[in-house]
Amino acid sequence: MQRPNHILPLIVLSQFAGTSLWFSGNAILTEISKAFQLQQDGLAIVTSSVLIGFITGTFLYAITAIADRFKPSVVFFISSLLAASANLLILLPQQDFLLLVLSRFFVGFFLAGIYPVGMKIAAEWYEKGLGKALGYLVGALVMGTAFPHLLKQSGWDYNWKHVLLFTSSVAAAGGLIIYLFVPRGPFYKKGSSYSFDAFKNSFRFPNFRAASFGYFGHMWELYAFWAFVPVILNIYTKQNAAVMNVPFWSFIIIAAGAIGCVAGGYITLKQGSAKVAYAGMLVSFCCCVLSIFSFALPPFLFLFFLLIWGFAVVADSPQFSSIVAQTAVAENKGSALTIVTCIGFSITVASVYVLNRLFEQFMQSPYVLLILAPGPLFGLWKLKPLLKQKTFN
Repeated sequence: MQRPNHILPLIVLSQFAGTSLWFSGNAILTEISKAFQLQQDGLAIVTSSVLIGFITGTFLYAITAIADRFKPSVVFFISSLLAASANLLILLPQQDFLLLVLSRFFVGFFLAGIYPVGMKIAAEWYEKGLGKALGYLVGALVMGTAFPHLLKQSGWDYNWKHVLLFTSSVAAAGGLIIYLFVPRGPFYKKGSSYSFDAFKNSFRFPNFRAASFGYFGHMWELYAFWAFVPVILNIYTKQNAAVMNVPFWSFIIIAAGAIGCVAGGYITLKQGSAKVAYAGMLVSFCCCVLSIFSFALPPFLFLFFLLIWGFAVVADSPQFSSIVAQTAVAENKGSALTIVTCIGFSITVASVYVLNRLFEQFMQSPYVLLILAPGPLFGLWKLKPLLKQKTFN
């Protein structure tokens, strides 16, 4: 079956539309905190509730094998509608803190039916070139992660309620696009019934374990780095009396990862996903180690260093997902992708918490960034055997 040219752009567009519910929440946190009169602890709860919801959702989606038992486009569509509805809960007339937390929690919960399921849909259409396809997919998500920083520096005067209405509409439209225009791919396998064993069945295979552990090491570093890019820039400007547009450069540094994802996807066509993932992780590990010297650099070299780190830190992500998809048990591919994502984001919660506490305790010393290095180092160790295996692409 010949793959239509519109399939990948529609998957990327719909995936970005759905996950915009998460990104937009980051963009309007300041406005939400003012509207609901949140203290710092309340703001932290709201911020983490989306991530906790996502972890909970990915776990339940995985153990119930929803993405394998039902048509993925239907799961994606329904999840998009439910996430869009949850996003609008805080617009109800009787607003309170509990409703705000529940709204963000269920946005995260139903994103579990969008992000990993979108990768499952892509895997049904790509047997060869999956790494390239996921490079575009994850690249779009990276741009979405960076986008709130661009909004902050733009000075655009926007109404946070209108942002919620707009993103909910876009997410629902994205789900509808998948449902109407992206049918079953030629490489799908009939899924298994309800089972707690989807992940365990795939985990019996060494290549799947290697890719999964590599991804877990990658996730220890990735979101902690992204979360603290503005902090790192602010610390540098204070210590070096430098003038710097922090929101703008935060956007540029994080968005550089989108280029890394897409470029890595093309390189996989010749080198394979394992080599690309290994190279990206090796560069980001070196950046973790060299970060202790970065604050002594002049501004242009400091920014160049962070751009390299931003480029490499996520370039391996789509390739890990590609290898996981290719090595998982075919009948449990959706569940395997979902549970690996669940574990990865759980690790993220721990790394962000640890890095934050260390920054507070050690007076924002650049040496704190060394705590990120064990993640990619562990990932490199686990991924190395795949370099000798057949080419995954």
